[in-house]
Amino acid sequence: VFYDRLVDDADRVKFFEIVKDTCQQQFKTSIDKLLKPLSSAASLKDDDIRGLFFGDYLIPGADPRVYDEVTDFKELTSIMESYLEEYNQMSKAPMKLVMFKFAIEHISRISRVLKQDNGHALLIGVGGSGRQSACKLATFMTDYELFQIEISKNYTTVEWRDDLKRLLLKAGAEGKNTVFLFSDNQIKDELFVEDINMILNTGDVPNLYPSDEKAEIIEKMQQVARVEGRKIDATPLSMYNLFIERVREHLHVVLALSPIGDAFRNRLRMFPSLINCCTIDWFQAWPDDALQMVANKFLEDVEMEEMMRTQCVSMCQYFHQNVRLLSEKFYSILRRRNYVTPTSYLELISSFKTLLANKRNEVMKMKKRYEVGLEKLAFAASQVATMQKELEELQPKLVVAQEENQKMMVVIERESAEVTARKKVVKTDEEAANKQAAEAKALKEECEGDLAEAIPALEAAIAALNTLKPADISIVKAMQKPPAGVRLVMEAVCVMRDIKPDKINDPSGSGQKVLDYWGPSKKLLGDMKFLDNLKEYDKDNIPVHIMKKIRAEYTSNAAFDPLQIRTASSAAEGLCRWVQAMEIYDRVAKVVAPKKERLAEAEKTLRETMVILNAKQAELKEVEGRLATLQQQFEEKTKEKNDLEFQVDLCRKKLERAVKLIGGLGSEKDRWSHAAKNLQETYDNLTGDVLISSGVIAYLGAFTSAFRADCIRDWIKKCKVQRIQCSDDFSLSKTLGEPIKIRAWNIAGLPTDTFSIDNAVVVHNARRWPLMIDPQGQANRWVKNSERDNKLYVVKLTDSDYIRTLENCIQFGTPVLIENVGEELDPSLEPLLLKQTFKQGGVWCIKLGDNTIEYSSDFRLYITTKLRNPHYLPELSTKVTLLNFMITPEGLEDQLLGIAVAKERPELEEERNQLIIQSAANKKQLKEIEDKILETLSSSEGNILEDESAIQVLDSSKVLANEISKKQKIADETEKKIEQSRAGYRPVATHGSVLFFSITELPNIDPMYQYSLAWFVNLYIISINDSTKSKQLEKRLRYLMDHFTYNLYCNICRSLFEKDKLLFSFILCSNLLIAKRELERDEFMFFLTGGVGLENKIPNPAPSWLADRSWDEICRMCDLKGFKDFRPSFESNNGDWKRFYDDREPHRALLPSPWNEKLTSFQKMIVLRCLRTDKVVPLVIDFVKDKLGEKFVDPPPFDLAKSYADSNATIPLIFVLSPGADPMAGLLKFAGDIGFGDTKFNAISLGQGQGPVASKLIAAAMKEGTWVVLQNCHLAVSWMPSLEKLCEDFSADKLNPDFRLWLTSYPSDKFPVTVLQNGVKMTNEPPTGLRQNLLQSYLSDPISDKAFFAGCPGKELIWEKLLFGLCFFHALVQERRKFGPLGWNIPYGFNESDLRISIRQLQMFINEYNEVPYDAITYLTGQCNYGGRVTDDWDRRCLLAILSCFYTPNVITDPKYKFSPSGTYYAPSKGAYEDYVEFIKELPMTQLPEVFGMDDNVDISKELRQTKQLFDSVMLTQSQSSGGSSGKKTEDTLNDISSDIIAKLPANFDIEVANSRYPVCYGESMNTVLVQEMERFNRLLEAIRTSLVNLQKALKGLVVMNAELEALSNSLLIGKVPTYWAKCSYPSLKPLGSYINDLLTRLKFLHDWMLNGKPPVFWISGFYFTQAFLTGALQNYARKHVIPIDKLTLDFEVLAVDDCSNPPEDGVYIRGLYLDGARWDREKGVLGEQLPKVLYDPVPVMWFKPAKKSDVKETGPYVCPLYKTSERRGTLSTTGHSTNYVLPIKLATDRPVKYWIMRAVALLCQLDD
Repeated sequence: VFYDRLVDDADRVKFFEIVKDTCQQQFKTSIDKLLKPLSSAASLKDDDIRGLFFGDYLIPGADPRVYDEVTDFKELTSIMESYLEEYNQMSKAPMKLVMFKFAIEHISRISRVLKQDNGHALLIGVGGSGRQSACKLATFMTDYELFQIEISKNYTTVEWRDDLKRLLLKAGAEGKNTVFLFSDNQIKDELFVEDINMILNTGDVPNLYPSDEKAEIIEKMQQVARVEGRKIDATPLSMYNLFIERVREHLHVVLALSPIGDAFRNRLRMFPSLINCCTIDWFQAWPDDALQMVANKFLEDVEMEEMMRTQCVSMCQYFHQNVRLLSEKFYSILRRRNYVTPTSYLELISSFKTLLANKRNEVMKMKKRYEVGLEKLAFAASQVATMQKELEELQPKLVVAQEENQKMMVVIERESAEVTARKKVVKTDEEAANKQAAEAKALKEECEGDLAEAIPALEAAIAALNTLKPADISIVKAMQKPPAGVRLVMEAVCVMRDIKPDKINDPSGSGQKVLDYWGPSKKLLGDMKFLDNLKEYDKDNIPVHIMKKIRAEYTSNAAFDPLQIRTASSAAEGLCRWVQAMEIYDRVAKVVAPKKERLAEAEKTLRETMVILNAKQAELKEVEGRLATLQQQFEEKTKEKNDLEFQVDLCRKKLERAVKLIGGLGSEKDRWSHAAKNLQETYDNLTGDVLISSGVIAYLGAFTSAFRADCIRDWIKKCKVQRIQCSDDFSLSKTLGEPIKIRAWNIAGLPTDTFSIDNAVVVHNARRWPLMIDPQGQANRWVKNSERDNKLYVVKLTDSDYIRTLENCIQFGTPVLIENVGEELDPSLEPLLLKQTFKQGGVWCIKLGDNTIEYSSDFRLYITTKLRNPHYLPELSTKVTLLNFMITPEGLEDQLLGIAVAKERPELEEERNQLIIQSAANKKQLKEIEDKILETLSSSEGNILEDESAIQVLDSSKVLANEISKKQKIADETEKKIEQSRAGYRPVATHGSVLFFSITELPNIDPMYQYSLAWFVNLYIISINDSTKSKQLEKRLRYLMDHFTYNLYCNICRSLFEKDKLLFSFILCSNLLIAKRELERDEFMFFLTGGVGLENKIPNPAPSWLADRSWDEICRMCDLKGFKDFRPSFESNNGDWKRFYDDREPHRALLPSPWNEKLTSFQKMIVLRCLRTDKVVPLVIDFVKDKLGEKFVDPPPFDLAKSYADSNATIPLIFVLSPGADPMAGLLKFAGDIGFGDTKFNAISLGQGQGPVASKLIAAAMKEGTWVVLQNCHLAVSWMPSLEKLCEDFSADKLNPDFRLWLTSYPSDKFPVTVLQNGVKMTNEPPTGLRQNLLQSYLSDPISDKAFFAGCPGKELIWEKLLFGLCFFHALVQERRKFGPLGWNIPYGFNESDLRISIRQLQMFINEYNEVPYDAITYLTGQCNYGGRVTDDWDRRCLLAILSCFYTPNVITDPKYKFSPSGTYYAPSKGAYEDYVEFIKELPMTQLPEVFGMDDNVDISKELRQTKQLFDSVMLTQSQSSGGSSGKKTEDTLNDISSDIIAKLPANFDIEVANSRYPVCYGESMNTVLVQEMERFNRLLEAIRTSLVNLQKALKGLVVMNAELEALSNSLLIGKVPTYWAKCSYPSLKPLGSYINDLLTRLKFLHDWMLNGKPPVFWISGFYFTQAFLTGALQNYARKHVIPIDKLTLDFEVLAVDDCSNPPEDGVYIRGLYLDGARWDREKGVLGEQLPKVLYDPVPVMWFKPAKKSDVKETGPYVCPLYKTSERRGTLSTTGHSTNYVLPIKLATDRPVKYWIMRAVALLCQLDD
């Protein structure tokens, strides 16, 4: 319970010691004795407790279960294994677990938790550490039901709530013990966690059930209460409570969460029940014994020596731990994440096992084939002599056999003639007999056919008689007056029996006699044998007269119908049927009788004929027998002769074959012997090679080539140490690759470098599906090409029907490529990634979502992502094989070489490509032929020489092989020649490769800087086509490289922000120089970082002018190669270096000798970096100019038309926005110019709900060929995937060629990478530098419009001069932003639209008025167009001051009017538009501060900022290695920092004491100021102290480390003032250390005031709320002189002293202010110019004198704003005062006020440090 909450090993050991001590003190028992069996050592360690097990699972199926200690670990292991086996038999997803101690501990722990009341578990571990497997088995052991949700693509909170209902009903209503296993990759919505938090806490989720479902639950609970006999009220509330109670009793929640990332920490904070209600189980990294046991278990059945097995196991262990460390290094250097989990380890072992078996088998089989081949050749050679001898012996035997055969032939011919004659006679007789038989048969069939009609009726009659019983007869007999029907039947029976009727009197009374059959009938019926007589009636001989009477009187009578008679008597019915049957039978018998007689006669004749025939047949048989015997003897003799002939022939052939075989394959003998020997070596090295290969597959996929190569080298070394045989030149592709397959892959587009080939080998050998990190689309292309013939399907997770496509492919075994995935995959893919197949109805199936589908073994899945540096959490990375498919320099070089040669020497490249394909085919064919030869040799059983077809196959194969080998030889020679010719172009390819890798890391600087390889290659091809041609190869290459470099520079610059353009040139330049070995990499890194070193012990030789930081860097610089004696030389030439340091342009000055001659240009840059960091940027510009040329520091101006020309309908055009840039106006004009205005131009600003509208617009525009502009894409993050899909579906054949999609977006990492990579990107921000800015204004609309430029006829001079002035003003206000607060207090987004409207207004006013209305245009431009953006009054003052320099008549009238003191800038004399453009182009590249009216010093801070930005940005593009850490743990560092600060803080001010000493007093307002300040500082002290104490508690685990404390700790670690303090603090920009010191100084100031009374000079910077102090000063004066305070103001006087001992009569003395942008000239007592390199000037004591407003003169002095910090801007606080601005102070000046306004001179209370 307690131990599991600890996360720190030291804490765990401490806790264990506490338990030990408690046990000793309370129970008086030593834990060491108590738990002696757990440890062999004398003292028990915390780790030994792992062996203590308790549980109730020892006797499976026991009832009741007994909870007891488990003492026999072996028994426990076997019980666990039997549980696992049983689980696997019953489960559809069996688990392959090894029951090592570590796993058993967790399973035991979980099953123990599940058995507790309210037992819930929180399993913490990374994905793949076995959390779910342990839980599943523990649940099975406790006989509980496992419940898991199934996440699908459309799983929402609705499905989640339904699942919860099912779960709670199972536990609450059905009372089933249920375990709910839930992992963090199933959290699709934080609501899920909230619900689980509720279940853990209360067992219920509020409002889960609607009322009808709740009623059902209550009903069920009432039944349960009755069954259980609970005595509780049956109210709904108590019933629902019973339900909750049962849920809590039966439901156990097991959460499997990963501790990686912030999500875990935040969830624990938000939902405390996850910890409070759960027992925590930490799935730590597997301990050594676990790693060992797992490896042993899996490798136990691998065939190898015991010693070797042990070494392999220890290597597996080493790999696992080694890669864990490598991953940390990988992250610290490249900021790429890679996780090592137990799953990777299992993958390593299973790969090793499978691959080793396969490779051993394969190698052995190949070796055997060679050996068999060699054996057969040797056998053939040994057989030749034997066969020659055999041939001589066989010849005579053959002659004898031929003679004997001749004699036999004569006898056989004679006998044959006799047999033939006999056969003829018998055949004639046979035919006659057959004819007679046929006639007899026909007669017989005819008789039987006739009888067939009568027999059924007869049988029916007999059946009817059989149903009659004597009783039925008696009933008829007893009838006194029988019915007519009965009489009729009886009469017919009498007639049939030929019985005469009686003569009786007519019953009708006619008096005559009538015939009556009833009397005789009764007699007849009385006969006992009546029925028998009827049955035995002689039906064949019925007299004719009887039948005549029957037919005449009875059967023809309608009344004589059995159905009618049945109504009278059933007995009569039977008799009636009998009479009818007799009539039918008689009728038929009369016809059949004559036929029967004929039949008897025919049969008699046939019998006589057959007797004669049989006798003749017997004679024939005898003769034939004799002939057959002769024939057999003849055949035997012939066979004997043939055998002899065959043997002779075979012998001859075998001899020929042996010669052929030896001649044909003899040449292979040496090669095969060599191959067999090599294969034996390979076999011996297999264990090591396959082990390393498995390691690469399991662990190294995500690493870059350099990391992978280093790691493999280390592993090989380690294998050698462990005595595991492996190849010295190990290569994954050699071990697991097949050369033929690899060649096919290369032809399909796989790069030819080893790294890419290794990746492909991993793809084809890994068990898990590959997920390829493929930013350049290499893998994507390769997979598409190589799987094209297999009908590859390409899908994206954004496709609506991709699951259906997947299902079809899985069933039919078609490969699938899922491309462009993000950092998470759809959870519904999980079964597929884990390959969770199972058998159903004898077929392999898999469950995908809700569907179960057949699983084809041919199915293959590939996944690729375009992300450059994705962060895949272990939950995903353990389910796939992660592969880094980023292109390597070698791979790219090869591609570029191919392209260059194809373009320059197409015939050469075509020939080479054909050769490659031909060679691949040849080698494949040769390999197949060799396989065929070896296969034939090894499969030929017995004597190979007897196998004609085998020898033929071998012979033809060998002939073909020889032909191919000859062809291949020629091809190889040609290829060599071609390679030599191609090598001439390699410098271009190498150069191109360097350029590409200079742009790949740019996205680290800004996410929008994305460029695809396809785009780069396309540019490369354009350069090849467009660059200057030359016959001389060297010249041609130079032209090409220069053209491509500049072309790339221009294209990339178009999409870079101004701040990054120089940076890009510098990266290009440096990378090219490093590639040419003209620049050392360590020098380059030193230039960027200044080196990393600990404390410098060597004292600074010139502390007066050399900063310590510079000296430290110089000392570190001396460790570089070229600077060995630099330090002593520097120390001795101090003065020369000082002069160099003070130079205005040190980047152009010469270094003191001998260093100017000794150092390279880059080494000189390093020296300047150490001494004058502020001049690095101009130096870099000069360096790039020198190495690459002027044009690489002069980026081309923005050109919309060119960008448009580079695009087509399928390529979107993207404006990357920056503050102040609005490309819409330019775009609208451009659209209008080329005929796409009005209806053909649709723009929409994206935002909520605008996505579908945009989709419709695009769909329409694609058909109609219009333009669509989607503005502000960064605001529609959720719609970006849809945009990506739209752009991917663009294809030239579907689009109208006029269609264009324009996008605008601020930089956003959510913007689709594919759109960025393939689109034309443009940044249209205000250009940097006055010259560029002016140029852009003149090249843009409306000035560039010739008609507009000439739009002031007759007033051209006024118009052009003022226009130039306005553009210059526009450039100045833009450029001032770079000076930070010295430029503008708030950086405004002045943009082109401000300039455009001002220009149009200017033209309008010049045309409308005779005199230029300066006030009007100044107001419109300064106050409205530009001033409208300005929110700060001091900025507005500055803006108008600048504008007044340009909107002045002097611009027009004074031809010598200058815009700057140096005279470099002025309005040129009137000329044509082109003259202005030319004039602007001649202006300097960079401008000095004087043009802004500023001091040179402002450049220092600006340049320092630019240098830092340059270094930081370049560093982002390099592999980052974090500096050496002190080795201290973070917790310790935080503890030290917080303790140190707490120790320094004084106690809070005692406000009561302060109040008593300084009570509220009418005459002294300063008392109130002091007390209020103390209260404010007390609040701040309290905040700092409390937060630090809480942080220390949190570090000890006494309070929860909440988000605030975490933010606090982060700030402390980086030396920043925490936000929480800043909220309670006065404004300050100081870093943490200086802030604390500053705070302590302020507290001391107040403390001294309190102790010693009011100071004579107040330290104004020490106040928290400065305005209160100033108000106090005014109030004192107002009360003293009785003047209303609102009529007073402050006047100011700067004294010439730095301190005073006495306060003034009225007002206050203050100190502690600094002048920024000027200095106080103490001699003259006015504002003066700054001293060089001194940025801030401390102001002497000032006297703040209260005075009446009417007495203070307004004009004259410079009104200088006073700010608390250099930020110069704040917000309005609740007091109505700004948080930063204090008040205006008037300072004396001997220059025009405008001069200082332009300099932005201000006073500051404190500096930044």
